[in-house]
Amino acid sequence: MKKHNYSAGPCILPQEVFEKASQAILNFNNSGLSILEISHRSKDFVAVMEEARSLVLELLNLEGKGYQVLFLQGGASLEFLRVPYNLMKVEGKAAYLDTGTWANGAIKEAKSFGETVIVGSSKEENYNHIPKEYQIPSDANYFHCTSNNTIFGTQIKNFPKTNVPIVCDMSSDIFSRSLDFSNFDLIYAGAQKNIGPAGTTLIIVKEEILGKTNRNIPNILNYQQHITKESMYNTPPVFAVYTSLLTLQWLKKIGGISAIEKINETKANILYSEIDRNPLFTGVASKEDRSIMNATFVLKNPEHQELFDTMWKEAGISGINGHRSVGGYRASMYNALPIESVQVLVNVMKELENKI
Repeated sequence: MKKHNYSAGPCILPQEVFEKASQAILNFNNSGLSILEISHRSKDFVAVMEEARSLVLELLNLEGKGYQVLFLQGGASLEFLRVPYNLMKVEGKAAYLDTGTWANGAIKEAKSFGETVIVGSSKEENYNHIPKEYQIPSDANYFHCTSNNTIFGTQIKNFPKTNVPIVCDMSSDIFSRSLDFSNFDLIYAGAQKNIGPAGTTLIIVKEEILGKTNRNIPNILNYQQHITKESMYNTPPVFAVYTSLLTLQWLKKIGGISAIEKINETKANILYSEIDRNPLFTGVASKEDRSIMNATFVLKNPEHQELFDTMWKEAGISGINGHRSVGGYRASMYNALPIESVQVLVNVMKELENKI
């Protein structure tokens, strides 16, 4: 049976990416070697890294605008540490928007480096909305936000206008919607949502904001060091970078971000319309802040859970159990999830209504 993969991450990737990656495991570029065993200094892999970095800038419309692209290790959680190391001045301050678990993790790391101002938080409401009307201190070294909150199903729709450098964790919605990405000074994202498999982290940084902290930064944590070494200060995660390249190629082939945004909006509209229509379900996140990537919802009557769980599993649906912080259900609709899979879930929700 075909599986409909709603996993929050590691998550679904395009089928053609799996096929090309599996071929490369056996024989990469007709070299007689596997992608898993080639040297990261080899001509073939250097070409992979260069194309991947170039495609990122092309897809985000950042070519020639002073940005550098890195594919590093450590996951987005390492960037919680690396960002203040590289951007917060000695005795400086940073501003953070607290919108969920991962934003809170970033805040905890920043507090080790200097004054960390939380300009807004929805923690008391269990992060069911995005704070509005907050003020960013003009003397902050940077402002940090998380664009999409995977666990709670909220997403920032409007980003602030400020002269302070903006840092954004886009781990769960990068490449999913059209934005003016030049408004951000540093973007980072774990690969395992819309980029590729877990194992590499994408960083896009405007080079002019670096080197201003008066701080001694260890080389492995220094963005400038990684830029100088072209993401090869140490051995990069070769397979994860290659698979990310395949996904970027796929995205470009289908029409880029503007094309996938339309598909993602269609998927989200189909599911949210059913959540709002069906008397058995209710959404978790504030309607104005609903994520197009992660829809969170619950059954109004917990007695229906056993039947619903049986039905969606029998339909080949996988990975919609909600995070323990929220409960209920979470349908992650990343770029590679087809519209057909969303329709299968909606049909099961309608069937449950008919059975009750």
